[in-house]
Amino acid sequence: MKNQLLTVALAQISPVWLDKTATIKKIENSITEAASKEAELIVFGESLLPGYPFWVSLTDGAKFDSKIQKEIHAHYAQNSIVIENGDLDTICELAAKYNIAIYLGIIERPMDRGGHSLYASLVYIDQKGEIRSVHRKLQPTYEERLTWAPGDGNGLLVHPLKAFTVGGLNCWENWMPLPRAALYGQGENLHVSVWPGSDYNTKDITRFIARESRSYVISVSSLMRTEDFPKSTPHLDEILKKAPDVLGNGGSCIAGPDGEWVMEPVVNQEGLLIETLDFNRVLQERQNFDPVGHYSRPDVTQLHVNRKRQSTVRFDE
Repeated sequence: MKNQLLTVALAQISPVWLDKTATIKKIENSITEAASKEAELIVFGESLLPGYPFWVSLTDGAKFDSKIQKEIHAHYAQNSIVIENGDLDTICELAAKYNIAIYLGIIERPMDRGGHSLYASLVYIDQKGEIRSVHRKLQPTYEERLTWAPGDGNGLLVHPLKAFTVGGLNCWENWMPLPRAALYGQGENLHVSVWPGSDYNTKDITRFIARESRSYVISVSSLMRTEDFPKSTPHLDEILKKAPDVLGNGGSCIAGPDGEWVMEPVVNQEGLLIETLDFNRVLQERQNFDPVGHYSRPDVTQLHVNRKRQSTVRFDE
């Protein structure tokens, strides 16, 4: 029954904000530490690499043609992740070395969309070190739309991991019923929710999704404090003028398939949170409710999902 058990690590850490190289090093250290604790899956928060765009709401981000916004955005883009250039290669190598799967929130600058716009993407790397999905956030939330572009359905995929089937969504995508249903319908029973950092976000929806899906739900949030802003950040003085001392307090947590806490939200604590999950609990809770099985009516309602990767151009050679 060993295959029924999965040890997971929730990496509740802060980025070296907007510093790609330093943040990758911090991620690598967390993977190595998780492996030493026999974790088989490690999850990092939304946009951890290289960080959440906190400046937008603190520096009049909607002001058109602003020199401040342009310069910070360009710095963000310079430190974003171009997967095609091998930016995640060392992380993939560690996944293979330690036989550990990884969910990682990144800011992606993809070549198939021209290589300039930024996407909040959730990357799944399997235990062989191979990138299996890159899910670009379908709808950036509110002020995020000033710096992130909307994604597509290509990454709405699930993946086998021991007895489990894992899938994931970014932040407020978790409030979108249809993307959740798209993952449920593929057999998801371990749902990964990644967040920029707040128990305000995780404390209610984590249990709700678990109860709705009769699955385990892992919510992972980052930390962010004013002390985490590197002094090299462009226009740091402007950012700090209105910044609270704590911008992200964590709130990482786990709910079981019955909707009850396996791990209550943890705040203001940096490090790895470790828990072992038992797949058999999923089967126990699906006895009375299965949203895409015996408690569904596909003859009445069905969901159509477009998983084509979107691009501005298509070339027929």
